[in-house]
Amino acid sequence: MAVSMSDILLFLLSVTTYVLFLYSTKLFLRRRNSEELKPIPPGKTDWPFFRESQDLYSKMQGNAVHEFVLERCNKYSSKIFKTSVMGQTVAVFSGAEGNKFLFSNQPELLTHWVPGYITKLFPSGNDGIKDDAKQILAKRLFFKSTLKGDALRSYVRIFDATAKQQLLTVQTDWMKPEEVSEMARRYTFTSGCKIFLGIGDKRKIDELEEYINMVEIGLTSKPINLPGTAFHRAIKTSKNLFRELGAIIRQRKTETTNCSSSGDEDFDFISQLIQSSTRDNRHGLMLGESQMGSFLAGLLMGSYSGLHTTITQVIKHLAEFPQVYQLVLKEQEEIASSKGVNETLQWEDVRKMKYSWNVVCETLRLSALGIGGFKEAVNGFEYGGYTIPKGWKLQWSAAATHRNPEYFPDPDKFDPSRFEGDGPAPYTFVPFGGGIRMCPGNEYARFAILVFIHNVVINSAGTSKLLPPKLGAVA
Repeated sequence: MAVSMSDILLFLLSVTTYVLFLYSTKLFLRRRNSEELKPIPPGKTDWPFFRESQDLYSKMQGNAVHEFVLERCNKYSSKIFKTSVMGQTVAVFSGAEGNKFLFSNQPELLTHWVPGYITKLFPSGNDGIKDDAKQILAKRLFFKSTLKGDALRSYVRIFDATAKQQLLTVQTDWMKPEEVSEMARRYTFTSGCKIFLGIGDKRKIDELEEYINMVEIGLTSKPINLPGTAFHRAIKTSKNLFRELGAIIRQRKTETTNCSSSGDEDFDFISQLIQSSTRDNRHGLMLGESQMGSFLAGLLMGSYSGLHTTITQVIKHLAEFPQVYQLVLKEQEEIASSKGVNETLQWEDVRKMKYSWNVVCETLRLSALGIGGFKEAVNGFEYGGYTIPKGWKLQWSAAATHRNPEYFPDPDKFDPSRFEGDGPAPYTFVPFGGGIRMCPGNEYARFAILVFIHNVVINSAGTSKLLPPKLGAVA
């Protein structure tokens, strides 16, 4: 059958019309989806180390991260804003609702993320062992058995003995703020070395503290790895620290093997860590030597960096608020009066320090040290009227709620009574984070701080020793 030219033209016209229809439909759907898609969070991002990042660094060094966060909360959004953190675009969540969302266990949306500059200072090492969900659970179980409950009972005795030893070094009638800070540093780091490494030798402790101090400086410095920069020096120092920890681990492995073969099960923390990393352990924790080194380095830093600063701030507040000092003194004297001569503090004694802990909590609220924690968006999602694209880095910040008048009226006022009764609303007071990634050392920090405060207050009662003159007069 012959095909006419008109039939061919009609066929081509039909095909063209159909193609145009499909194309128009696609454009319509794309435009509608685009209109329905929420905008990304407001805020500024920039090249690393300019404007946003520079402002963050200066606030970090001045312990004023809350100013950085609150300024942007007020300027852009009370729920979420974007900024630059260490050269990385980050969406900062604020408020109790934001904390609750990021602390929730939603693996289909969120995963834990560590900034690259931290992994350069604290390389995790893999030793061929994958840090999967099973290993994460094993670490949590290990922390529960070594940083909670019965383990704290033995740590309290170490805290108490170390605090008393540090107080013996005080030679003046009262200490200047920088001297209190130095003593708090010595107390927290010496305690950490004794507990986590089983080390009491002063020379070795001094050497390790020098390393940790240099790494601590690197954590708040611009992450520029060039000769002459603080970050470069911190990376070099970190390698020395890990080399020392590796030597300690190898030595303790030998000692642990000998203790195990002799039937001695009275292991300290590092020995338990080594024992728990064998294939027949009860936790299922499998760590190679480099992972153990990273594990211990993180514990040393965590039990030192923010801890000594918090202790110094508590002493400062006791000096500034005589009425608060009197209530703390009364509570601590009641505990001291129940003890015999030279009797050490016990776990039960620290549990009675309720008002003193309120003072510490209020100090933690006002300090809000550090920039918070991070997550990464596994998939894109919407939050608070904004779109969070897949791969974006997300951050929670304690400063966003700790200084928020909605949760804490007159937020700049020092008032320990905020923590009486039921205390703050859920997800508003988060000095240790929350959820499955909550700092496992929160109870360790609580006991370390309170034991030190007890010794300072009791040894200062009726004198001007340690505390400024006006406190001596009040006491």
